[in-house]
Amino acid sequence: MRIFCFVLFLFSIQASSAQEVISYQPPFQADKKATEIQYDFLTSVTKPWKVCAVYPHLKDSYWLSINYGMVKQAKKLGITLKVMEAGGYPNLDKQTLQLQKCHQWGADAIILGTVDDEAYNGILSKLIGNTPVFLMTNNIDFTDPDIRQHVKAKVGVNWYDMGKATGEYLAKRHPKGSGIVKVAWLPGPQLQGGTKPVSRGFKDAIKNSDVEIVTTLWADNSKELQRNLIQQILASKEEINYIVGGAVAAEVAISELRTHDIHNIKIVSTYLSHGVYRGLRRHRILFAPTDKMAEQAMLSIDQAVRYLEHKPVVLDVAPSIVNLTPEYLPKKVIAESLSPAEFRPSFYVKDHHVKH
Repeated sequence: MRIFCFVLFLFSIQASSAQEVISYQPPFQADKKATEIQYDFLTSVTKPWKVCAVYPHLKDSYWLSINYGMVKQAKKLGITLKVMEAGGYPNLDKQTLQLQKCHQWGADAIILGTVDDEAYNGILSKLIGNTPVFLMTNNIDFTDPDIRQHVKAKVGVNWYDMGKATGEYLAKRHPKGSGIVKVAWLPGPQLQGGTKPVSRGFKDAIKNSDVEIVTTLWADNSKELQRNLIQQILASKEEINYIVGGAVAAEVAISELRTHDIHNIKIVSTYLSHGVYRGLRRHRILFAPTDKMAEQAMLSIDQAVRYLEHKPVVLDVAPSIVNLTPEYLPKKVIAESLSPAEFRPSFYVKDHHVKH
C-alpha cells in the first residue's frame, strides 16, 4: 500500500513554518477524536504531478476561496492542476462525467468535493480506475468498500461542529428562561453538501436554550434561490428574530432587510464568505464560524502530493474552526479563509503559472 500511516511525532515538531491543524483519529470514523498538531507544508516536488480537482460549484466565495488556496499551492510546488466544477449540488451527472474526464486526462490524483455523499457508492472505481482520490470539504460514505479502496485521505472539518458553533453562539445569547426567540433556518441545499451535519449540530446546540426554529427552508446555494426564500419569509409576516443559514442566505438577507427597512431581524451565518466578512465588519451579521477554506485547499493539494511522493500523509485533517464576530476578525484567520479581492476562478495551473 503506497500511503503511509500517520506518525504523530513527524508532524508535531515545532517550526516557524508549521501551521496548527486538526488531525482526526481514527481517520474516517464517525467517532473520531480531534487532536491539534503542527503541520509543515511541502516546499518542493520530484516531478510536476498531474492533479485534477472537481468542485460542486463556484457560485459562492466559499468555493472560490478553495480554488484560490489550491491554485496558490499548485503554483508554489510547480505541479499541474486541472479544475472542473459541476455548477451546483443537483448536478450529479455532470460531476460524474468530470470524474471520468479526470481519469481520461491522465491525472495522477483526483481531489473530489462531492455533490452527494452516497452517490458514488459502488461505482467510483468505474469512473476513475485506480486513480487515487482525495476527499475535500464535503463528506463521503466511508462504509462503502469501493469508496474505502479508492479514497486515500480527507481534508475537511466536521460540519456538525460548524453547525454546533453557530447554535452555541445563539444559545449563549438566549439561555433557557431568558425569553423565546424565533429563528428562520436556511441551511442550504436539502440533504446535500454539509447541510445534514450542520443541521444536526445547530439543533443539538440550541436544545436547552430559548432559541426556537419556527421555519426551515431549503434551496441550492445561489443568490436567486436564497433571495426567494428570504422574500418568502418576509412576505409571511411571521414573527422572526433571526435569519440563520448558509453564507449565501446571510448575504442576501442583508440586502433584503435593508430594502424592506427591517431592523429588528438579526443575521447569523453558518460559514464565512466575502459577503459575510463584509457583513461582520459592518455589524450587519452577528456571527460566523470559519473552516479556513484557503488553508483547507492548500492542505488538500499537500495531502495528494505527499501521497504521490511517498511521504507521510495525515489521513484525516482539517483547519481549526475559528468563531468570528464583528469584534473578532483576526487578519491571519481571514487570510487563511478568503481569496483576495482581485482573485478570479482559475482552472489550469502548470509550470508555476496559471494558464488560460
